[in-house]
Amino acid sequence: MTTERSAAGLLRAVGLLPDGPVVWGRPVPTTGAGVFVIELAEPRPSAPLELARIGKWIERVPELRLDGERPTSKVVAARLAAFWLPSEPVLYIGTSEHSISRRVAAIGATALGDRRPYSGGHWLHALRMPAGARVWWAATPAVEEYEDALLAEFAAGVADAERAALPDRDVVLPFANLRQVTGGRKATGLTGSLLPEPVEAPRPPTRVVVVPDGDAEGADGSPAPKRGRAPAKTATARKTATAASAAAATPTPEVAPPVEGALTVEGAERLRAELENLIKVKRPEVIARIRSAKELGDLKENADYSAAREEQSFLEGRVQALEARLRTAVIVDAPAAGARIGLGSAVSVRIDGEDEVLTIVGSSESNPATGRISSASPVGRALLGREAGDEVVVTTPAGAQIYKVLSVA
Repeated sequence: MTTERSAAGLLRAVGLLPDGPVVWGRPVPTTGAGVFVIELAEPRPSAPLELARIGKWIERVPELRLDGERPTSKVVAARLAAFWLPSEPVLYIGTSEHSISRRVAAIGATALGDRRPYSGGHWLHALRMPAGARVWWAATPAVEEYEDALLAEFAAGVADAERAALPDRDVVLPFANLRQVTGGRKATGLTGSLLPEPVEAPRPPTRVVVVPDGDAEGADGSPAPKRGRAPAKTATARKTATAASAAAATPTPEVAPPVEGALTVEGAERLRAELENLIKVKRPEVIARIRSAKELGDLKENADYSAAREEQSFLEGRVQALEARLRTAVIVDAPAAGARIGLGSAVSVRIDGEDEVLTIVGSSESNPATGRISSASPVGRALLGREAGDEVVVTTPAGAQIYKVLSVA
């Protein structure tokens, strides 16, 4: 092992002063933000994988797939072994914006498949970690910048022959790193490798009104104030109330409640188009800006680099949100023209003598300014299941309004 390919050598190569090492599994004696590197005492020709651990991983995570199929432990082990770099001792490069010690301890305490306490570097738990594995670290507030620099330095030093043998030659990372800071991910073929996030039921809303002693009506012994007579309804109000009573008398059709996560076909296509643009156009542009900014010098005082990284962070967040939205979406076809109103229907309605066209969509697609009304909104819920000729009353903060359905397309 050459000094340059060691953890300490990588930290020095990017201008940091390495501290350590400490044996893997023991507490790291440092606090505060920084970067850390987990390495073997020396390179190993093959990955020391623990087949039993991989088998338990597959059993615990029923959604785990390899190339779209439910795999065996031997198949998963073979895929992980394909990403092993025989001449590299470095296994993982990580960061913490708060405490290196707590982050390293969290990695060590997270079993394969778990999300908590911290799932980064979870491939480490597929290994029989050899004696002498250790952790080096360096304190710095610019954790993302130096993580990016360390991963780039690592990739640049990988031998051509070993790079050519990898399943993914474009994203070259230490064994337990699965993604670059700029968003690139190893093409491992593994999906659903972590247990899903637990969904907590929302707590019912509560409202507590605290009235000071003696302020409640009648508490001081005084008579209750006289109530004036309610003002007489205007002709317009009487007409609205009469129409509302007539509309309310119309039996409400029984319709299924809006499906959570429902998307119209048009809405799904719009999200796919946005996702494709972010991945194929915007992401390469941001990565190119980051690379150009890195060439300007000191990362810590580099405003162009910081701006590009911030933009990249927003972009990757949107990509993940869109991927999750499309992965869980229920695509609903619009009802046929003239049928009862459902998700995707374009409805012509008359409100106070004015005609409008409203499209009933899922909650994530709604845009009232363009006439796209959520099926979960008061107007959307009232219109669902109705048909041409029906009148419905919608209660809004401004009062009750009558919606007459003219046509359904």
